[in-house]
Amino acid sequence: MDPRLRRWAIADRVMVTGVGVVTPIGVGVRDFTAALRSGDSGVAAIRAFDCTGFASRIAAEVAEGSVRLSDCVTPPKLVKLMSRATGFAVVASDQAREHARLGDDDVDPERVAVSLGASGMGPSDYDMIRGEALAMIDMVHETGARHFDVPAFAKAFTARTNPVALLRGLPNIAASHVAIQQRARGPSSTITTACTSGTQAIGDAVRMLRADEADVALAGGTDAPINPAGVLGFSLLGTLSRRNDHPDAASRPFDLDRDGFVLGEGAGILMLEREGFARARGAPILAEIGGYAATCDAYRITDERPDASGAVSAMRRALRSAEAAGSDVDYVNAHGTGTEMNDRLETQALHEVLGTHASNVSVSSTKSMIGHLLAAAGGVEAAACVLSITDGFAPPTINYDTPDPHCDLDYVPNEAREMQIDVALSNSIGFGGQNACLVIRRP
Repeated sequence: MDPRLRRWAIADRVMVTGVGVVTPIGVGVRDFTAALRSGDSGVAAIRAFDCTGFASRIAAEVAEGSVRLSDCVTPPKLVKLMSRATGFAVVASDQAREHARLGDDDVDPERVAVSLGASGMGPSDYDMIRGEALAMIDMVHETGARHFDVPAFAKAFTARTNPVALLRGLPNIAASHVAIQQRARGPSSTITTACTSGTQAIGDAVRMLRADEADVALAGGTDAPINPAGVLGFSLLGTLSRRNDHPDAASRPFDLDRDGFVLGEGAGILMLEREGFARARGAPILAEIGGYAATCDAYRITDERPDASGAVSAMRRALRSAEAAGSDVDYVNAHGTGTEMNDRLETQALHEVLGTHASNVSVSSTKSMIGHLLAAAGGVEAAACVLSITDGFAPPTINYDTPDPHCDLDYVPNEAREMQIDVALSNSIGFGGQNACLVIRRP
Protein backbone atom coordinates (compact mmCIF):
# COMPACT_ATOMS: atom_id res chain seq x y z
CA MET A 1 0.00 0.00 0.00
CA ASP A 2 1.19 3.53 -0.75
CA PRO A 3 2.64 4.86 2.56
CA ARG A 4 0.62 8.06 2.14
CA LEU A 5 -2.55 5.96 2.18
CA ARG A 6 -1.33 3.72 5.02
CA ARG A 7 -1.64 6.67 7.39
CA TRP A 8 -5.39 6.63 6.72
CA ALA A 9 -5.56 2.93 7.53
CA ILE A 10 -3.69 3.07 10.85
CA ALA A 11 -5.08 6.35 12.18
CA ASP A 12 -8.20 6.68 14.30
CA ARG A 13 -11.37 6.32 12.23
CA VAL A 14 -13.49 9.44 11.73
CA MET A 15 -17.17 9.25 12.51
CA VAL A 16 -20.14 11.47 11.72
CA THR A 17 -22.04 12.16 14.94
CA GLY A 18 -24.25 15.06 13.89
CA VAL A 19 -25.79 16.68 10.82
CA GLY A 20 -27.02 20.23 10.25
CA VAL A 21 -28.73 21.39 7.05
CA VAL A 22 -30.26 24.56 5.68
CA THR A 23 -31.76 23.81 2.27
CA PRO A 24 -34.49 24.94 -0.13
CA ILE A 25 -36.56 21.85 0.73
CA GLY A 26 -36.12 21.81 4.47
CA VAL A 27 -34.17 23.20 7.41
CA GLY A 28 -33.00 20.63 9.93
CA VAL A 29 -32.51 16.88 9.65
CA ARG A 30 -36.14 15.85 10.10
CA ASP A 31 -37.62 18.16 7.45
CA PHE A 32 -34.77 17.65 5.00
CA THR A 33 -34.97 13.86 5.26
CA ALA A 34 -38.73 13.89 4.77
CA ALA A 35 -38.41 16.11 1.69
CA LEU A 36 -35.72 13.86 0.19
CA ARG A 37 -37.99 10.85 0.66
CA SER A 38 -40.93 12.69 -0.91
CA GLY A 39 -38.95 13.98 -3.89
CA ASP A 40 -39.91 17.58 -3.18
CA SER A 41 -38.71 20.37 -5.46
CA GLY A 42 -37.39 23.58 -3.94
CA VAL A 43 -37.19 25.41 -7.27
CA ALA A 44 -39.50 28.35 -7.90
CA ALA A 45 -39.53 31.85 -9.38
CA ILE A 46 -36.87 34.02 -7.75
CA ARG A 47 -38.23 36.01 -4.81
CA ALA A 48 -35.05 37.68 -3.57
CA PHE A 49 -35.04 40.45 -6.18
CA ASP A 50 -36.79 41.64 -9.33
CA CYS A 51 -35.29 39.61 -12.17
CA THR A 52 -37.51 40.94 -14.95
CA GLY A 53 -35.65 40.59 -18.23
CA PHE A 54 -33.25 37.92 -16.97
CA ALA A 55 -32.88 34.87 -19.21
CA SER A 56 -33.13 32.62 -16.15
CA ARG A 57 -35.61 33.73 -13.48
CA ILE A 58 -35.76 30.65 -11.28
CA ALA A 59 -33.76 29.34 -8.34
CA ALA A 60 -33.97 27.14 -5.26
CA GLU A 61 -34.21 29.55 -2.35
CA VAL A 62 -34.32 28.85 1.37
CA ALA A 63 -37.83 29.71 2.55
CA GLU A 64 -38.14 33.09 4.25
CA GLY A 65 -38.58 32.70 7.99
CA SER A 66 -37.28 29.12 8.08
CA VAL A 67 -33.89 30.19 9.47
CA ARG A 68 -33.99 31.70 12.96
CA LEU A 69 -30.50 33.10 13.18
CA SER A 70 -31.14 35.11 16.34
CA ASP A 71 -31.81 31.86 18.24
CA CYS A 72 -28.22 30.69 17.94
CA VAL A 73 -26.12 33.89 17.81
CA THR A 74 -24.62 35.46 20.92
CA PRO A 75 -24.53 38.41 21.24
CA PRO A 76 -27.48 39.02 18.87
CA LYS A 77 -25.87 42.17 17.42
CA LEU A 78 -23.43 39.95 15.52
CA VAL A 79 -26.27 38.99 13.18
CA LYS A 80 -25.85 42.38 11.46
CA LEU A 81 -22.29 41.45 10.53
CA MET A 82 -23.24 38.18 8.86
CA SER A 83 -23.91 37.63 5.18
CA ARG A 84 -26.70 35.28 4.17
CA ALA A 85 -24.21 32.47 3.55
CA THR A 86 -22.59 33.01 6.94
CA GLY A 87 -25.96 32.87 8.65
CA PHE A 88 -26.73 29.56 6.97
CA ALA A 89 -23.41 28.10 8.19
CA VAL A 90 -23.95 29.31 11.75
CA VAL A 91 -27.43 27.76 11.92
CA ALA A 92 -26.36 24.46 10.34
CA SER A 93 -23.36 24.20 12.68
CA ASP A 94 -25.57 24.77 15.70
CA GLN A 95 -27.90 22.01 14.45
CA ALA A 96 -24.99 19.61 13.88
CA ARG A 97 -23.64 20.13 17.39
CA GLU A 98 -27.07 19.65 18.95
CA HIS A 99 -27.65 16.54 16.82
CA ALA A 100 -24.32 15.17 18.06
CA ARG A 101 -25.26 15.94 21.68
CA LEU A 102 -21.91 17.63 22.21
CA GLY A 103 -22.09 19.83 25.31
CA ASP A 104 -19.85 22.78 26.11
CA ASP A 105 -17.99 20.78 28.75
CA ASP A 106 -17.58 17.64 26.64
CA VAL A 107 -14.55 18.86 24.69
CA ASP A 108 -11.61 21.23 25.10
CA PRO A 109 -12.36 24.25 22.85
CA GLU A 110 -8.78 24.07 21.55
CA ARG A 111 -9.57 20.57 20.23
CA VAL A 112 -12.54 21.76 18.15
CA ALA A 113 -11.81 22.49 14.47
CA VAL A 114 -13.79 24.22 11.74
CA SER A 115 -13.36 23.40 8.05
CA LEU A 116 -15.76 25.19 5.75
CA GLY A 117 -16.27 25.37 2.02
CA ALA A 118 -17.27 28.88 1.01
CA SER A 119 -17.62 30.93 -2.13
CA GLY A 120 -14.86 33.21 -3.32
CA MET A 121 -17.60 35.62 -4.49
CA GLY A 122 -18.18 37.23 -1.11
CA PRO A 123 -18.54 40.75 -2.56
CA SER A 124 -21.54 39.44 -4.48
CA ASP A 125 -23.56 39.34 -1.28
CA TYR A 126 -26.83 41.00 -2.26
CA ASP A 127 -26.73 43.67 0.47
CA MET A 128 -23.23 44.68 -0.58
CA ILE A 129 -24.19 44.91 -4.25
CA ARG A 130 -27.17 47.04 -3.30
CA GLY A 131 -25.01 49.35 -1.18
CA GLU A 132 -22.49 49.83 -3.97
CA ALA A 133 -25.25 50.48 -6.50
CA LEU A 134 -26.91 53.11 -4.29
CA ALA A 135 -23.54 54.80 -3.78
CA MET A 136 -23.17 54.91 -7.57
CA ILE A 137 -26.58 56.57 -7.85
CA ASP A 138 -25.64 59.11 -5.18
CA MET A 139 -22.40 59.82 -7.06
CA VAL A 140 -24.28 60.58 -10.27
CA HIS A 141 -26.82 62.78 -8.50
CA GLU A 142 -24.09 64.77 -6.77
CA THR A 143 -21.73 65.24 -9.68
CA GLY A 144 -23.87 64.72 -12.77
CA ALA A 145 -20.92 62.72 -14.05
CA ARG A 146 -21.38 60.31 -16.94
CA HIS A 147 -18.24 58.46 -16.02
CA PHE A 148 -17.01 56.70 -12.88
CA ASP A 149 -15.88 59.50 -10.56
CA VAL A 150 -13.82 57.71 -7.90
CA PRO A 151 -13.66 60.55 -5.32
CA ALA A 152 -17.42 61.15 -5.55
CA PHE A 153 -18.12 57.41 -5.29
CA ALA A 154 -15.79 57.12 -2.29
CA LYS A 155 -17.66 59.93 -0.51
CA ALA A 156 -21.06 58.36 -1.19
CA PHE A 157 -19.91 54.82 -0.35
CA THR A 158 -18.33 55.96 2.92
CA ALA A 159 -21.55 57.68 3.96
CA ARG A 160 -23.61 54.56 3.31
CA THR A 161 -21.31 51.81 4.56
CA ASN A 162 -20.59 50.24 7.91
CA PRO A 163 -16.87 49.47 7.56
CA VAL A 164 -17.07 46.36 9.73
CA ALA A 165 -19.87 45.03 7.54
CA LEU A 166 -17.45 44.99 4.61
CA LEU A 167 -15.83 41.97 6.25
CA ARG A 168 -18.92 39.96 5.31
CA GLY A 169 -17.37 39.56 1.88
CA LEU A 170 -14.22 37.75 3.03
CA PRO A 171 -14.40 34.02 2.23
CA ASN A 172 -13.12 32.98 5.68
CA ILE A 173 -15.63 35.03 7.67
CA ALA A 174 -18.29 32.29 7.68
CA ALA A 175 -15.82 29.88 9.31
CA SER A 176 -14.79 32.60 11.76
CA HIS A 177 -18.37 33.24 12.85
CA VAL A 178 -18.98 29.50 13.25
CA ALA A 179 -15.85 29.27 15.41
CA ILE A 180 -16.98 32.18 17.57
CA GLN A 181 -20.43 30.74 18.17
CA GLN A 182 -19.13 27.20 18.78
CA ARG A 183 -16.11 28.21 20.88
CA ALA A 184 -13.95 26.35 18.38
CA ARG A 185 -10.38 27.44 19.12
CA GLY A 186 -8.64 24.68 17.18
CA PRO A 187 -7.65 24.83 13.50
CA SER A 188 -9.99 26.84 11.28
CA SER A 189 -9.79 26.70 7.52
CA THR A 190 -11.75 27.82 4.48
CA ILE A 191 -11.74 25.98 1.16
CA THR A 192 -12.72 27.90 -1.96
CA THR A 193 -12.68 25.47 -4.88
CA ALA A 194 -15.99 26.29 -6.55
CA CYS A 195 -18.43 23.36 -6.56
CA THR A 196 -16.07 20.99 -4.71
CA SER A 197 -15.52 23.33 -1.76
CA GLY A 198 -17.81 21.56 0.73
CA THR A 199 -16.50 18.11 -0.12
CA GLN A 200 -12.88 19.18 0.13
CA ALA A 201 -13.58 20.93 3.44
CA ILE A 202 -14.91 17.66 4.87
CA GLY A 203 -11.91 15.76 3.50
CA ASP A 204 -9.50 18.27 5.03
CA ALA A 205 -11.29 18.02 8.38
CA VAL A 206 -10.90 14.25 8.30
CA ARG A 207 -7.18 14.71 7.75
CA MET A 208 -7.00 17.15 10.70
CA LEU A 209 -8.64 14.59 12.96
CA ARG A 210 -6.48 11.74 11.73
CA ALA A 211 -3.41 13.90 12.35
CA ASP A 212 -4.56 14.41 15.96
CA GLU A 213 -4.90 18.17 15.48
CA ALA A 214 -8.41 18.07 16.96
CA ASP A 215 -10.93 15.70 18.52
CA VAL A 216 -14.01 17.08 16.77
CA ALA A 217 -14.59 19.20 13.68
CA LEU A 218 -17.51 21.05 12.16
CA ALA A 219 -17.10 20.57 8.42
CA GLY A 220 -19.12 21.24 5.28
CA GLY A 221 -20.05 24.12 3.02
CA THR A 222 -22.23 27.20 2.70
CA ASP A 223 -23.26 29.53 -0.12
CA ALA A 224 -25.90 32.06 -1.09
CA PRO A 225 -25.36 32.91 -4.77
CA ILE A 226 -28.93 33.97 -5.58
CA ASN A 227 -28.30 37.63 -6.25
CA PRO A 228 -28.22 39.67 -9.48
CA ALA A 229 -24.50 39.17 -10.09
CA GLY A 230 -24.62 35.44 -9.39
CA VAL A 231 -27.67 34.73 -11.56
CA LEU A 232 -26.50 36.96 -14.42
CA GLY A 233 -22.97 35.57 -14.30
CA PHE A 234 -23.95 31.92 -14.62
CA SER A 235 -26.65 32.81 -17.14
CA LEU A 236 -24.09 34.52 -19.36
CA LEU A 237 -22.00 31.34 -19.22
CA GLY A 238 -25.00 29.51 -20.68
CA THR A 239 -25.16 27.03 -17.79
CA LEU A 240 -28.54 27.88 -16.22
CA SER A 241 -31.89 26.36 -17.07
CA ARG A 242 -34.37 28.74 -18.72
CA ARG A 243 -37.44 26.67 -17.95
CA ASN A 244 -38.99 29.71 -16.28
CA ASP A 245 -42.62 28.65 -16.84
CA HIS A 246 -42.14 25.31 -15.08
CA PRO A 247 -39.56 25.90 -12.35
CA ASP A 248 -40.28 22.72 -10.37
CA ALA A 249 -39.42 20.71 -13.51
CA ALA A 250 -36.33 22.73 -14.44
CA SER A 251 -33.62 20.81 -12.61
CA ARG A 252 -33.50 17.47 -14.42
CA PRO A 253 -30.08 15.77 -14.20
CA PHE A 254 -29.42 12.91 -16.62
CA ASP A 255 -32.70 13.55 -18.47
CA LEU A 256 -32.45 13.98 -22.23
CA ASP A 257 -34.44 17.23 -22.13
CA ARG A 258 -32.30 19.00 -19.51
CA ASP A 259 -31.17 22.51 -20.37
CA GLY A 260 -28.79 23.45 -17.55
CA PHE A 261 -28.63 23.63 -13.79
CA VAL A 262 -30.62 25.71 -11.32
CA LEU A 263 -28.89 27.83 -8.68
CA GLY A 264 -29.61 26.98 -5.08
CA GLU A 265 -28.50 28.18 -1.66
CA GLY A 266 -27.98 26.76 1.79
CA ALA A 267 -25.49 24.99 4.03
CA GLY A 268 -24.62 21.46 5.06
CA ILE A 269 -22.44 20.80 8.11
CA LEU A 270 -21.27 17.50 9.61
CA MET A 271 -20.02 17.03 13.14
CA LEU A 272 -16.98 14.79 12.75
CA GLU A 273 -15.22 13.07 15.65
CA ARG A 274 -12.29 10.77 16.16
CA GLU A 275 -13.80 7.37 16.86
CA GLY A 276 -12.13 6.94 20.23
CA PHE A 277 -13.32 10.33 21.42
CA ALA A 278 -16.86 9.77 20.15
CA ARG A 279 -17.23 6.35 21.76
CA ALA A 280 -15.74 7.54 25.05
CA ARG A 281 -18.40 10.21 25.40
CA GLY A 282 -21.22 7.99 24.16
CA ALA A 283 -21.89 10.03 21.03
CA PRO A 284 -24.50 8.91 18.47
CA ILE A 285 -22.43 7.43 15.63
CA LEU A 286 -24.28 7.86 12.33
CA ALA A 287 -21.68 6.99 9.69
CA GLU A 288 -17.97 6.87 8.98
CA ILE A 289 -16.03 9.00 6.53
CA GLY A 290 -13.99 6.09 5.26
CA GLY A 291 -12.05 7.73 2.44
CA TYR A 292 -11.44 10.92 0.53
CA ALA A 293 -9.48 12.15 -2.47
CA ALA A 294 -9.26 15.25 -4.64
CA THR A 295 -7.74 15.83 -8.07
CA CYS A 296 -7.53 18.56 -10.68
CA ASP A 297 -8.09 18.12 -14.41
CA ALA A 298 -5.57 20.86 -15.23
CA TYR A 299 -7.37 21.16 -18.54
CA ARG A 300 -9.83 24.04 -18.97
CA ILE A 301 -11.57 26.41 -16.58
CA THR A 302 -15.12 25.36 -17.45
CA ASP A 303 -14.74 21.99 -19.20
CA GLU A 304 -13.86 18.57 -17.87
CA ARG A 305 -11.36 16.34 -19.62
CA PRO A 306 -13.20 14.43 -22.37
CA ASP A 307 -11.98 11.12 -20.93
CA ALA A 308 -13.27 12.02 -17.42
CA SER A 309 -9.87 10.97 -16.06
CA GLY A 310 -9.84 13.54 -13.25
CA ALA A 311 -13.13 12.32 -11.80
CA VAL A 312 -12.07 8.70 -12.31
CA SER A 313 -8.85 9.30 -10.40
CA ALA A 314 -10.62 11.05 -7.52
CA MET A 315 -13.11 8.18 -7.08
CA ARG A 316 -10.48 5.47 -7.36
CA ARG A 317 -8.17 7.15 -4.89
CA ALA A 318 -11.02 7.76 -2.44
CA LEU A 319 -11.98 4.07 -2.58
CA ARG A 320 -8.36 3.03 -2.18
CA SER A 321 -7.95 5.26 0.87
CA ALA A 322 -11.03 3.59 2.37
CA GLU A 323 -9.62 0.14 1.51
CA ALA A 324 -12.82 -0.45 -0.45
CA ALA A 325 -13.54 -1.77 -3.94
CA GLY A 326 -15.94 -0.50 -6.55
CA SER A 327 -18.01 -3.63 -5.98
CA ASP A 328 -18.63 -2.48 -2.38
CA VAL A 329 -20.52 0.65 -3.46
CA ASP A 330 -24.30 0.63 -3.01
CA TYR A 331 -25.18 4.25 -3.74
CA VAL A 332 -23.66 7.29 -5.43
CA ASN A 333 -24.81 10.82 -4.74
CA ALA A 334 -23.73 12.16 -8.12
CA HIS A 335 -22.55 15.67 -8.84
CA GLY A 336 -25.32 15.51 -11.46
CA THR A 337 -25.80 19.15 -12.38
CA GLY A 338 -28.17 18.75 -15.31
CA THR A 339 -25.69 19.94 -17.94
CA GLU A 340 -24.99 17.64 -20.86
CA MET A 341 -21.21 17.58 -20.38
CA ASN A 342 -21.26 16.89 -16.65
CA ASP A 343 -23.96 14.22 -16.71
CA ARG A 344 -22.42 12.26 -19.55
CA LEU A 345 -18.83 12.44 -18.30
CA GLU A 346 -19.79 11.54 -14.73
CA THR A 347 -21.71 8.53 -16.07
CA GLN A 348 -18.64 7.57 -18.10
CA ALA A 349 -16.43 7.93 -15.02
CA LEU A 350 -18.72 5.75 -12.90
CA HIS A 351 -18.65 3.02 -15.54
CA GLU A 352 -14.87 3.11 -15.53
CA VAL A 353 -14.52 3.07 -11.73
CA LEU A 354 -17.28 0.59 -10.89
CA GLY A 355 -16.93 -1.67 -13.93
CA THR A 356 -19.67 -4.23 -14.44
CA HIS A 357 -20.99 -3.43 -10.96
CA ALA A 358 -22.08 0.04 -12.17
CA SER A 359 -25.43 -1.28 -13.39
CA ASN A 360 -26.19 -2.56 -9.86
CA VAL A 361 -25.55 0.76 -8.12
CA SER A 362 -28.26 3.30 -7.31
CA VAL A 363 -27.16 6.74 -8.52
CA SER A 364 -29.08 9.92 -7.90
CA SER A 365 -28.68 13.68 -8.04
CA THR A 366 -30.25 15.55 -5.15
CA LYS A 367 -29.62 18.71 -7.18
CA SER A 368 -32.82 17.78 -8.98
CA MET A 369 -34.61 18.86 -5.79
CA ILE A 370 -32.40 21.52 -4.20
CA GLY A 371 -30.58 22.98 -7.19
CA HIS A 372 -26.83 23.57 -7.34
CA LEU A 373 -25.63 25.05 -4.06
CA LEU A 374 -22.11 25.69 -5.41
CA ALA A 375 -19.72 25.85 -2.42
CA ALA A 376 -22.42 24.34 -0.19
CA ALA A 377 -23.25 21.47 -2.56
CA GLY A 378 -20.72 18.98 -1.21
CA GLY A 379 -21.71 19.60 2.40
CA VAL A 380 -25.42 19.12 1.79
CA GLU A 381 -24.86 16.11 -0.46
CA ALA A 382 -22.59 14.44 2.11
CA ALA A 383 -25.34 15.06 4.67
CA ALA A 384 -27.82 13.42 2.28
CA CYS A 385 -25.55 10.36 2.07
CA VAL A 386 -25.34 10.10 5.87
CA LEU A 387 -29.12 10.35 6.22
CA SER A 388 -29.60 7.81 3.42
CA ILE A 389 -27.42 5.35 5.34
CA THR A 390 -29.12 5.92 8.69
CA ASP A 391 -32.67 5.94 7.29
CA GLY A 392 -32.29 3.21 4.66
CA PHE A 393 -33.24 4.85 1.38
CA ALA A 394 -31.77 6.29 -1.80
CA PRO A 395 -33.10 9.77 -2.66
CA PRO A 396 -34.65 10.09 -6.11
CA THR A 397 -33.58 12.01 -9.17
CA ILE A 398 -36.80 13.88 -9.83
CA ASN A 399 -37.87 15.18 -13.26
CA TYR A 400 -36.29 12.13 -14.89
CA ASP A 401 -38.69 11.45 -17.76
CA THR A 402 -36.70 10.78 -20.94
CA PRO A 403 -33.52 8.72 -20.69
CA ASP A 404 -30.40 10.05 -22.39
CA PRO A 405 -28.81 7.12 -24.26
CA HIS A 406 -25.39 8.42 -23.13
CA CYS A 407 -26.51 8.23 -19.49
CA ASP A 408 -27.39 4.60 -18.90
CA LEU A 409 -27.14 4.02 -15.15
CA ASP A 410 -29.88 3.52 -12.56
CA TYR A 411 -30.65 7.11 -11.52
CA VAL A 412 -33.41 6.24 -9.00
CA PRO A 413 -36.04 7.93 -11.18
CA ASN A 414 -38.62 10.17 -9.50
CA GLU A 415 -39.29 8.12 -6.35
CA ALA A 416 -37.09 7.34 -3.37
CA ARG A 417 -35.96 3.73 -3.06
CA GLU A 418 -36.04 1.84 0.21
CA MET A 419 -32.71 0.03 0.50
CA GLN A 420 -29.85 -0.64 2.86
CA ILE A 421 -26.81 1.43 2.03
CA ASP A 422 -23.50 0.27 3.47
CA VAL A 423 -21.13 2.25 1.25
CA ALA A 424 -21.89 5.52 -0.55
CA LEU A 425 -19.85 7.82 -2.74
CA SER A 426 -20.43 11.57 -2.72
CA ASN A 427 -19.02 13.18 -5.86
CA SER A 428 -18.21 16.83 -6.54
CA ILE A 429 -16.91 18.23 -9.82
CA GLY A 430 -16.27 21.94 -10.14
CA PHE A 431 -15.19 24.81 -12.35
CA GLY A 432 -11.43 25.08 -12.59
CA GLY A 433 -11.15 21.32 -13.09
CA GLN A 434 -11.73 20.41 -9.44
CA ASN A 435 -12.79 16.86 -8.55
CA ALA A 436 -13.42 15.42 -5.09
CA CYS A 437 -14.97 12.26 -3.70
CA LEU A 438 -15.93 11.06 -0.22
CA VAL A 439 -16.51 7.44 0.75
CA ILE A 440 -19.21 7.41 3.44
CA ARG A 441 -20.14 4.10 5.01
CA ARG A 442 -22.19 2.43 7.71
CA PRO A 443 -20.13 2.42 10.94
